[in-house]
Formats: sequence, C-alpha cells, structure tokens
Amino acid sequence: MDKPQGRVLIVEDDGALRRTLRTTLDELGFDIGEANNGEEAVIRLRMVDYDAVLLDINMPGMGGIATCLHIRRVFTRLPILILTVRDSEDDKVAALEAGADDYITKPFQIRELIARLRSAIRRFRAPEVPSEMPLTIGTITLDTVRRRVERSGIEVRLTPREFDALQFLMGHAGRPVTHARLLTALRGPGSGDERDYLRVLIGQLRKKLEENPAKPIYILTENYIGYRFSEA
Repeated sequence: MDKPQGRVLIVEDDGALRRTLRTTLDELGFDIGEANNGEEAVIRLRMVDYDAVLLDINMPGMGGIATCLHIRRVFTRLPILILTVRDSEDDKVAALEAGADDYITKPFQIRELIARLRSAIRRFRAPEVPSEMPLTIGTITLDTVRRRVERSGIEVRLTPREFDALQFLMGHAGRPVTHARLLTALRGPGSGDERDYLRVLIGQLRKKLEENPAKPIYILTENYIGYRFSEA
C-alpha cells in the first residue's frame, strides 16, 4: 500500500546524498524511488506513478535541465523540484523556464525540503478548480469571470494589467514565477527583460492587497528570480 505522504523519485548522481535523502524521506512516510541519472529517471517514470520528482540539476549524461524538459513534456502536472547549488540564479531561472515547479538550494535544511515537497504533492493531488470558479487564498478572492478582486470581503479596484498579474501569480500559488514568464503572460513573447516595469506593477499590487506593503505576506519576492504568491 502507498505511504500517505506520497511517492517521490530522487534523481541524484551523488550516491551518498541520494541514500541520505532516501533514509530521511522514508522515515517521514514517503515511498521513495531512486535514479542516478536522467536516462534512468525517464525509465522509472514510465514504470511507476510518482507524486513528485526531486531532480539534481548537475548530472552527467542527460543533465537536469534536459531531464526536466523531457519529464514536463510527458507528465504535464507532475511536480518537479530542482536541487541546485546556492547562488546559481541562472540555473534556477533555467530550471523554472524548463518547467520545474520549485527549487531547493544546496546545502538545504531538511525542514525546508519537506515543506516544499509536501506543498507540491498537495497541489498535485488537489482536484483542479474550474477556471470560472473564484480563487481564494487567505483574505484575497479573485473572480476571473467578473474580473473582481476582494480583500476580506471588500472589493479592491485593480487596473486590467494588475488583475492579469494577480491572476497569473495566484494561479501558480506556492511556486516561483520568473520575471520572464510573468512578462510573457502579461505582454506576450519577446517582451524583453523589463524588471523595472514588474517592480512598479508588483509594488502597486502590494499597496492594494497587503496589510503592510513593506512586509508582504502574499506577493513574495524571489531574489533575482521573480515572485511567488503565498499558499496561505
């Protein structure tokens, strides 16, 4: 019988780290599979239904980015969490653009890893909400049909572009959204790297939605990466 926490495939060429992760996650109630490279991961994913993948970005053979792209093409909703080294912002952005749901930086805290993993699996297992249904997170409610936003039951007036940005971020709650991806969603392909534009837009949203815009609890900044809308 499946363990309640879910089935997780660890794709990591470092045998010692892979075994440590397996032991820790197994003790916490996860059902663990292992692969030491991308090619092996692809084979295992065809054989077993997993709830999430922990994928190292730096591996020989089929690297982490190529593996992520392949998995995302075949398994469109399967959560992919990238394991990457600290301060490698370019790798993090590349992984997210390749379809990863989140990233964990090495060396990492096990508590952070478990929290991100549980969050990803919870989203994966949750039934998909029809696009016409209002989306509520905390005190914020977004109605896509009426294009209406409420905070604690009181309507908040947003510009069309602010609404579109909020809808995209809330639709990906709990997951980092890169600057490029958000810009593409708002302005279409080839919109460039207009981070100043996004900074102003997000600043306006925070003023309208956050209790304290200087210390946001909903629209969080992912340094050098983009933004993340909180799940809680």
